[in-house]
Amino acid sequence: MNNVPRFLRITLRILAIAGRGAGRRAALAAICAAGCIASAAAQAQKLPGGFVYLRDIDPTIIQDIRYAGSNNFVGRRLRGYDAAECVVKREVGLLLKSVQEELALQNLSLKMFDCYRPARAVADMVAWSRDGKETPAQKRYNPAFSKADLFRLGYIASRSGHSTGAALDLSLVDLKADNSAAFDPAREYGDCTANVNLRAPDGSVDMGTGYDCSDVKSHAAAKSITAAQRRWREKLVTVMARRGFVNYSKEWWHFSLPGIGGQAHDFPIQKPR
Repeated sequence: MNNVPRFLRITLRILAIAGRGAGRRAALAAICAAGCIASAAAQAQKLPGGFVYLRDIDPTIIQDIRYAGSNNFVGRRLRGYDAAECVVKREVGLLLKSVQEELALQNLSLKMFDCYRPARAVADMVAWSRDGKETPAQKRYNPAFSKADLFRLGYIASRSGHSTGAALDLSLVDLKADNSAAFDPAREYGDCTANVNLRAPDGSVDMGTGYDCSDVKSHAAAKSITAAQRRWREKLVTVMARRGFVNYSKEWWHFSLPGIGGQAHDFPIQKPR
C-alpha cells in the first residue's frame, strides 16, 4: 500500500513531461483506477504472523468450520468465529495442498472442521464446560461422562495448539459417494459413537465416530471400530504423516505440525474482503 502513492507520483511526473491532451487524460484515468484497485487490495483484511486463508492456497479443499455455527458440542457459534473460514499458517496450508493433490488421484478430498482457533473461543469452551448445564444435544458428543470432565480427560485444553495456527481438525471425503446429507438442528440424532446412519452427518467417510466425539472410540487406535473404519483412519494418518503432521492419539481428526506453532493468537476469523 505504501508503494501506491510513490507509484502515482512518478507516473504523474512522466505524464507531465509527455505533454497534455486527451491521450494524457485517458492514461491518467487508467493509472488512477489501477492505483485504487491496488489500494483496495492492500486494505483487505490482513492476517498476522504468516497466517493465510486456506482457500487462497487450495480452494478445492472442502471446509465445514463447525465452531462458526451451531453444529458443534456447544450448540452455538463460538466467540471469534465471525466467518466459516479455515485460517492456517502458510507452511501448513502448502502442505495441506500437497495432501489434497495426492488424495485427488484417489477421488478423495480433505474436509476441514477447524483450523486456527482464536484464544477467546478457547476461553468460551472453558466457560461452557463450567456452567453446570448440559442439554441432550450437547450430551451426544460425550455420552460416557459429564462435560465437566472434558479437560481432565484430555479432550479439550485450556490452551489450544489451534490458536497458534499449526493444529487442524479434519476428515476425508469420498468424492464418489453421496455426501448430500445435511445437519438438521431440529432432529434428534444418536450419540457420536452410534452407527453412521444414526448419528449426525459429517459429510465424510465413516471414521467410526462423529467429529468432536469425546469417547475412547475416537482414539486413533481404538479397537472397537470396524476394519473399514480403521482403514480410513490409517489412510488419513498416513497421508498426513508424509508431510510431517502428527496425530493426537485421543482424536482421530486432530493433527498438528511440530515446529510451526509458537505464540497463541486471538484475532477473530473474518471473511476476506
